[in-house]
Amino acid sequence: MSIRPWRDITRRQSRQIMVGNVPVGGDAPVTVQTMTNTPTSDPRATIDQIRRCEDAGVDIIRVSCPDVESTAALKQIVRASRVPIVADIHFHYKRALEAADAGAACLRINPGNIGSSARVREVVDAAKANGCAIRIGVNAGSLEKHLLEKYGEPCPEALVESALDHIKLLQDHDFHEFKVAVKASDLFLAVAAYQQLAEVVDCPLHLGITEAGGFVGGTVKSAIGMGSLLWYGIGDTIRVSLSAEPEEEVRVGFEILKALGIRNRGVRVVSCPSCARQGFDVIRTVQALEERLQHIRTPLSLSVLGCVVNGPGEARETDIGLTGGGNGKHMVYLSGVTDHTVNSEDMLEHIVKLVETKAAEIEAFEAQAAGAEAVAAE
Repeated sequence: MSIRPWRDITRRQSRQIMVGNVPVGGDAPVTVQTMTNTPTSDPRATIDQIRRCEDAGVDIIRVSCPDVESTAALKQIVRASRVPIVADIHFHYKRALEAADAGAACLRINPGNIGSSARVREVVDAAKANGCAIRIGVNAGSLEKHLLEKYGEPCPEALVESALDHIKLLQDHDFHEFKVAVKASDLFLAVAAYQQLAEVVDCPLHLGITEAGGFVGGTVKSAIGMGSLLWYGIGDTIRVSLSAEPEEEVRVGFEILKALGIRNRGVRVVSCPSCARQGFDVIRTVQALEERLQHIRTPLSLSVLGCVVNGPGEARETDIGLTGGGNGKHMVYLSGVTDHTVNSEDMLEHIVKLVETKAAEIEAFEAQAAGAEAVAAE
């Protein structure tokens, strides 16, 4: 137990699989995924989008493979990508075979939707031969007809039964390198389904509130749904489904993980909503800082508060703090201690420079520590 037990999350124990060179499940970090929206048959456009997602920190990227032109382009996309590629397959088992041969690290496929047991066997054999994992993707919007007839509507029990049916098809062919999702646009339905599934399987779980909506609404729904599950300790990899660019999904995913203390990447900003007491324009300052600091990957914290009511207290808990003062002069805190003042006109550039310097110091210290450990281990 930590010194702050109210922050502790006990993670569900799952077995670990590999998606390319990225471990999923077990004690591996919770990974962040997204999906490209360019035509996969256009490798240049798809690779460009993957680059933007990589810059945002994505761990795994899914691409849709609806036709032979897409799987033909997949080999080039896989070679260019710095992160593992998941091939999204629906119904056409031959696309799965082609994607596996093209180097996909994982196949997103529902075994029950691709035909006979012989076809499932072909896909499993191709996955084994190429070192592919499989992601079973159950969705409330595409449940099997017999389950809708049995339960009357999509419900947690129906999603879980569908997932277990698909799992059995893989296990019958002695395939165990799979993860499972039971997604729904109704966050209550999704959360309940994941909770039930987590009780009866030991495979890694891929979390998502599917078709969550636009950037603001979808972010809120995803944070409530996936955040609840992650707080319960459920979830090994996540995808935030937004009607927004894929790199925005990645940023939101990391923000959810950062808020829960599960995984830290980049600058965690603590800022006030602003009021008439503010000594500078908090809203515009935070917007500018978030934009300017997107390139920082080293975890560190920054507080930006408009006045001295809560500013000093928050600054004590962050690496760098900024508190609004009078006459255009504002207080800067370093490692929780009052250090110096900065004028309004110089404030933005000054804080950016401080964050960049702090990140470089942390990186240098970690590199030195890693080098010392390597020497001691020799």
